[in-house]
Amino acid sequence: MGNRKIALIFSSILTVLSIISIAVHGFQMGIDFTGGTLIEVGYQKAADLTALRNTLDAEGFSDATVQNFGTAKDVLIRLKPHEEVSSADLSNKVLEAINKNTAEPASLRRVEFVGPQVGDDLAQDGFLALLYSTIGILIYIAWRFEWKFSTGAIIATLHDVIVTMGFFSILGLEFDLTVLAAVLALIGYSLNDTIVVYDRIRENFRLLRNKSTEEIMNLSINETLSRTIMTSITVMLVLISLFFLGGEVIHNFSIVLLFGVIFGTYSSIFIASPAALILGISPEDLMIPVKEGAELDNRP
Repeated sequence: MGNRKIALIFSSILTVLSIISIAVHGFQMGIDFTGGTLIEVGYQKAADLTALRNTLDAEGFSDATVQNFGTAKDVLIRLKPHEEVSSADLSNKVLEAINKNTAEPASLRRVEFVGPQVGDDLAQDGFLALLYSTIGILIYIAWRFEWKFSTGAIIATLHDVIVTMGFFSILGLEFDLTVLAAVLALIGYSLNDTIVVYDRIRENFRLLRNKSTEEIMNLSINETLSRTIMTSITVMLVLISLFFLGGEVIHNFSIVLLFGVIFGTYSSIFIASPAALILGISPEDLMIPVKEGAELDNRP
């Protein structure tokens, strides 16, 4: 808690930079949001995805996303819209490109076109999902704890989401449905970490009557610190494994959660509790009201 001012300044700078990047550069939207063509091909043996990507890149399809679909023999190729080429012609050109210099040609399984209207609907639904989840969090914590804690949790969660999305915008990484799913998962993880700290603060507010609010918060954060760090390290080990072993399809998913877990841990320590302290939280806000005549209940 003694370093909260430094942390708040640091987080404010990161948040402002993230908002500026999102407003100026936006996101590198994937085919799920922009629309495009989806091509599924099959091989007799396991496909070499790296060679396929290099071939497509050399043939002018640098925006293609290549991944296995179901088995190592099935490949899914996603392409962003090409206004001058129809979906049917595009699939033929892609099939011709990947079969040009190979002894075992691929067979075309299916071709699907995703219109931009579908992408707009997905983007809108994704934003509404973020909005509704935030409102639900606010209502639940306000009812379960106290409105100052609720506001602090929302500030910490929004901080994590904005900084993580700003990270994607600055680096120009592709933003697709898997990334959106990771952002929603990040909200739950960040909130859970914050609630653990808040619950210990509530307990200590009722047990430690002779300490100041800042001292109680500092003690509570330190009491839960080992749990917070161990949980984060465990999750990060899983995410690192997914990043290196899970394939390209979930690279961005694991990057979002890995980055988000780091900042979610940071915000639960340095943002959530200081935000509640700034809002004026005190032990009196969480004291259990004394029932009138309660002392009479124990009389014979």
